[in-house]
Amino acid sequence: MSANASANSFQALVRLLRYARGYRRRIVAATTCSVINKIFDIAPEILIGVAIDVVVNQEHSFVARIGFTTPQEQIVVLAVLTFFIWAGESIFEYLYKILWRNLAQRLQADMRLDTYEHAQRLDMAYFESKSSGQLVATMNDDVNQLERFLDGGANSLIQVGVTVVAVGAVFFVISPLIALLAFTPIPLIIWGAFFFQRKAGPLYADVREKVGDLASRLSNNLSGIATIKSFTSEAREAERLRSVSEAYVEANRRAIQVSSAFIPVIRMAILAGFLATFTVGGMLALRGDLNVGAYGVLVFLTQRLLWPLTGLAEVIDLFERAMASTRRILDLLAVPVTVKDNEGKPLAEPVRGEVSFDAVSFRYAASGVGVESVSLHVPAGNTLALVGATGSGKSTLMKLLLRFYDPQAGRVCIDGQPIGEVSLASLRQAIGLVSQDVYLFEGSIRDNIAYGRPEASEAEVIEAARTAEAWEFIQALPQGLDTAVGERGVRLSGGQRQRLSLARALLKDPPILVLDEATSAVDNETEAAIQRSLAKIGHGRTVIMIAHRLSTIVHADEIVVIDGGRVAEQGTHAGLLEKGGRYAAQWRVQTGAMEESEALG
Repeated sequence: MSANASANSFQALVRLLRYARGYRRRIVAATTCSVINKIFDIAPEILIGVAIDVVVNQEHSFVARIGFTTPQEQIVVLAVLTFFIWAGESIFEYLYKILWRNLAQRLQADMRLDTYEHAQRLDMAYFESKSSGQLVATMNDDVNQLERFLDGGANSLIQVGVTVVAVGAVFFVISPLIALLAFTPIPLIIWGAFFFQRKAGPLYADVREKVGDLASRLSNNLSGIATIKSFTSEAREAERLRSVSEAYVEANRRAIQVSSAFIPVIRMAILAGFLATFTVGGMLALRGDLNVGAYGVLVFLTQRLLWPLTGLAEVIDLFERAMASTRRILDLLAVPVTVKDNEGKPLAEPVRGEVSFDAVSFRYAASGVGVESVSLHVPAGNTLALVGATGSGKSTLMKLLLRFYDPQAGRVCIDGQPIGEVSLASLRQAIGLVSQDVYLFEGSIRDNIAYGRPEASEAEVIEAARTAEAWEFIQALPQGLDTAVGERGVRLSGGQRQRLSLARALLKDPPILVLDEATSAVDNETEAAIQRSLAKIGHGRTVIMIAHRLSTIVHADEIVVIDGGRVAEQGTHAGLLEKGGRYAAQWRVQTGAMEESEALG
């Protein structure tokens, strides 16, 4: 398991580098500045040793050998070098911070957009199997976690490597013996780093999962706040959230416990290397086998070499969190899209609106329900009504028409063209959907009506609102079309939301209009208003209605009863009543209920 965790982190890094191949120039530039900055950062310790050599050996110092004979000249030269080294370090620190931080911001912004755009292309089946909280956590928190690593951790990792190589080279030039002693702890430090990384990897993967669970719980509770309040379940939901939150805290606690143990262990290894350099180097200098200035360089560089390695704990902590997040992000990007888009092949214009289902079969993988060998034909401009029990397959047919799913057998055609052979954009632009579960976006009434045609004029927006019988209540609002609807339209009544949904579909002016139980959750007044609207807009347009209230479909050109995923009956309202089958029985139940209600009234 530990080996797998290490391999998984490495694979995630490789996948990230593949994804970021368009940023290679920026990565190389940032890496180069980090390397140069660290070389300048190490140089002052060498200059200190050289300065000690000047003070001790004066005319016989190292600097004297390159042409500066007097100690005064040598000090001036060292001062000038120090100035340029510090200036160079400052310049390249500025550059690497600018480059890494801008890279982090650009990469995280592009990655978030890529994941969102890919998620929009995914099949509806994916969204039905994943919680919105998990997806939001991936696109937001996981992307931010990667950005935090690139913002500081990547530079730290590079500079630790540069320190080991550069300081090691100086050590071996001055004294191979002391170099061996100073570098003795490094294998232990590196082994410890990978050991803790292997331990921390699965723990941080668990942390990321818990973040998703927490985001999902918060999202669901806030969306269902009215239900929570109505059932006085605030305390129970707070306890559930506390349970998920504590699971996140516990996952973090386990990860922190492992990562926090790294520094104390590595500190002792560092102390061993420093004492070896300090003691053995001092003895060699006292015997005259090692230049005093060189001894000073070695002592200072030992600290410069070993102490930054303690930072590996934080770097590995950031790295593991980032790689756990990277895996989730790239796994989302790798989810295949099975409903393929035939871009560049639009429906033939003009779209007349003839719809046919030819021996269509489809079953949901999770439940096994769906439709079986359904064949229907709707001539252009006609109205088809689908009725049947809940779960009989009515809405499944509409999802197949919109290509939210592809049929497992048979085909769906519009104007004789199989919809699987045309672009999704042209297909869905030809269809207006008004569903039972109306979704309004946060914004104004105007924005929501014009959602399908943002370029529409105000006159066109108002005309659509009039046709949907929504203009009267819109005018009564203090800000009219500019009234904010609130999140998911919470500031409006159910009937008002439904009328705006119909206006939105009408402004799109599609040749095919789909009403998926659009009147099942509205009052009688709204239902009557929608029926009047449909009477106006049905002419010259193909309308497919799914309805439970049979009174809303009596004027349909054809009514189809779906039962158990198959066509049980079809015909006109009058013809089906004469048959005395399922439709007639349901009609008697509903009209009887209406008469009983009126009698009780």
